[in-house]
Amino acid sequence: MRICLFPGTFDPVTLGHIDIINRALPLFDKIYVGIGVNSAKHPMFSAEQRMQWFKEIYKGNSKVESAIFEGLTVDYCNTIGAKFILRGIRYVSDFEYEKTIADANRTLDKNIETIFLTGEPKYTSVASTIVRDIIKNGGDASPFLPKAVIKSLKK
Repeated sequence: MRICLFPGTFDPVTLGHIDIINRALPLFDKIYVGIGVNSAKHPMFSAEQRMQWFKEIYKGNSKVESAIFEGLTVDYCNTIGAKFILRGIRYVSDFEYEKTIADANRTLDKNIETIFLTGEPKYTSVASTIVRDIIKNGGDASPFLPKAVIKSLKK
């Protein structure tokens, strides 16, 4: 079985994240969306909320599962049986940063391969940091967000 981990903060989940997952679906039997807990980051939304968004977006699709994890990504891959790490790339600068992480992960575990997918051009400007800023300042972030996220923000 081809199992993949798509790790990230997903604070909040954006259309860019959904684009990467949807285009990776034909490549893998199972995609775990791993919501990483990083003590250095102070997210706007709880890990439980972010996990719930993925559950709502992919309800009825048994190939996508979301979970919260802490620690090394390769350790979590081994816990769930994932041999692949999925990462989305928007710009060349993303690749340079992601390659460094992929090289470190490969050093830690040679059996786990990182797969890069480039985002659709229409989503390249969609960054969680920008979306959070729009939300914090009372702007309309809906063009960047899946319906499940928009619905919960209106509550």
